[in-house]
Amino acid sequence: MSFSFKQSGLATCMNVTNSGFHKRLISTICSRSSFSPCLNLQNPERRNPSVSKPLHISSIEKINEKKTVFECKACEADKSQPIEVEVKSEAAKRLKIGIYFATWWALNVVFNIYNKKVLNAYPYPWLTSTLSLACGSLMMLISWATRIAETPKTDFEFWKTLFPVAVAHTIGHVAATVSMSKVAVSFTHIIKSGEPAFSVLVSRFLLGETFPPSVYLSLVPIIGGCALAAVTELNFNMTEGPQMWAAGWQKALSEIGPQFVWWVAAQSIFYHLYNQVSYMSLDEISPLTFSVGNTMKRISVIVSSIIIFHTPVQPINALGAAIAILGTFLYSQAKA
Repeated sequence: MSFSFKQSGLATCMNVTNSGFHKRLISTICSRSSFSPCLNLQNPERRNPSVSKPLHISSIEKINEKKTVFECKACEADKSQPIEVEVKSEAAKRLKIGIYFATWWALNVVFNIYNKKVLNAYPYPWLTSTLSLACGSLMMLISWATRIAETPKTDFEFWKTLFPVAVAHTIGHVAATVSMSKVAVSFTHIIKSGEPAFSVLVSRFLLGETFPPSVYLSLVPIIGGCALAAVTELNFNMTEGPQMWAAGWQKALSEIGPQFVWWVAAQSIFYHLYNQVSYMSLDEISPLTFSVGNTMKRISVIVSSIIIFHTPVQPINALGAAIAILGTFLYSQAKA
């Protein structure tokens, strides 16, 4: 790369290799001997820029596409231009995270709506949840094959670590889908807001981890809120069987029409998309911020499902939901 530094009518040039840009740029600026004049000087008595004052990089412009040549402009500290790179970078990051969160919540709401529509017409959650996971696997295989997404480099240790997580995730998704087929979407997510309680109990008694008293106290509103929200719910009905899938599919098609096939495809696609965006969000933020976002996501799902499906909500259920969600938020703060 070729850079030219301009200061008070003085023009100097230096060559910098791409691999050592940052270190060599700093050492070049701090060393007078590394500068060499390259143009007619307007001020002969000042052949080199002052090294007693730090130089600020004001702009870098690419001036040659083929040879990757850049023009870098710099000036002394007392004549430096305002630099807003960090401010702009932080603002751009916040905007990016905001877009991730909004997309994550929206995709999750859409998934839950289509999932409940499918389960109302075709109450076989074991099959529909399996289709969701299979659809996600197929989407990623196609993405890797077409190089839309970069193929991950894995080894045996990676699969060994991933396997128990994948099994737990599969069981959780299937169980949540079974639950959603029996009760309202809002109730399912109210109960799912009690996840921190199970997490703490499992970590405490199986892994031997200890937590401060504030974490245990935050579990009280979570458990109590979930109990209040579940007071008026009906009993579960677990009747189901593979031999009924074909008959149920034909019945759903006859009652709903071809639109039912789109519902099944949509709930599978949006399940994968919302999970992928949620992991993209987690990659940009801390686990604490992610847990708060997850709590807010549940609120959006609960409210939207109540509106769309006209779910009757009694005051005691609403109070329980609010307490449980508040407890989840307090838990995330105490855990931090």
